Amino acid sequence: MDGTFRFGVVGESIRSGAELADTARRAEDLGYDVLVLRDHFVAEPFGDQLAPMVALASAASVTGTLHLGTMVLANDYRHPVMLAKEAATLDHLSGGRFELGIGAGWSREEYAAAGMPFDAAGTRVGRLEESLRILRSLLDGEKTTFAGEHYRVDGLTVFPTPARRPPLVVGAGSRRMLGIAGRHADTIGILPRALPEGTISDEITERLPDTIGRKVDWVREAADGRDVELSMMVTPVFGADPRRTAAKVAVMRGWGTAAAELVLDMPSQFVGPPEHIAEQMLARRDRYGFTYYQVPDAMLENFAPVIPLLTG
Repeated sequence: MDGTFRFGVVGESIRSGAELADTARRAEDLGYDVLVLRDHFVAEPFGDQLAPMVALASAASVTGTLHLGTMVLANDYRHPVMLAKEAATLDHLSGGRFELGIGAGWSREEYAAAGMPFDAAGTRVGRLEESLRILRSLLDGEKTTFAGEHYRVDGLTVFPTPARRPPLVVGAGSRRMLGIAGRHADTIGILPRALPEGTISDEITERLPDTIGRKVDWVREAADGRDVELSMMVTPVFGADPRRTAAKVAVMRGWGTAAAELVLDMPSQFVGPPEHIAEQMLARRDRYGFTYYQVPDAMLENFAPVIPLLTG
């Protein structure tokens, strides 16, 4: 990418149409580039969520420039042909502002609540890769025929044909997933790895510079020279003194005060006043290539002063 920063807000506390419209308009006014919604039908761990595709169509109708995205859809919840149809329609209705984020699905409890089989990680990831190939072809406007282990498509096209393919966004934490993202996605969200039991790793090692650097290298190796955008979901902690704020974060995360120095260097942790956080983001763009950050909607107002420091 050209190094231009983008900022998104994750609308994870939106529970009504009025809150959705207010958040979308406010995000646009404050200079955010994207509103993204999660894809969960159980209350844990983020609280009840509106259905993302329908809600984003509504948000599109009350905004003019804000992009709308999913962060991220669970592939197993929708067949890729039907998802391509919905994505093409939402992109059309929003005037080309939709960004399709998709992942393999990770919450065992959610699958169980719906009576869906929670297949082994290798199976879910293999299904996602096939789905991405189908989505990419259909949304490129191609007549698509595909025969894989999990899906078969026979000579389909999608209507309405997108003027340009909506960007594909994949969140990934393991080497195989990062490779798939590097081969097929336009934006790659670097995450801690998902664990086989159906949770996300909270290990401190997953957040250290060497680990993140290695994950970025896996993406770039798989992308093979293709231009991709690197993304991360973050929760900055503001305070006048970066070191003292880092110590607070270390204790809050259960890593202990001794981890304060590690927190200061973690690519996913931003601490201090807005100016310091902007400097950290510039440094991490230079070191790793991250240019797209999403923050939770609870931080919509607090994070806004950082945006003009990096985009103005």
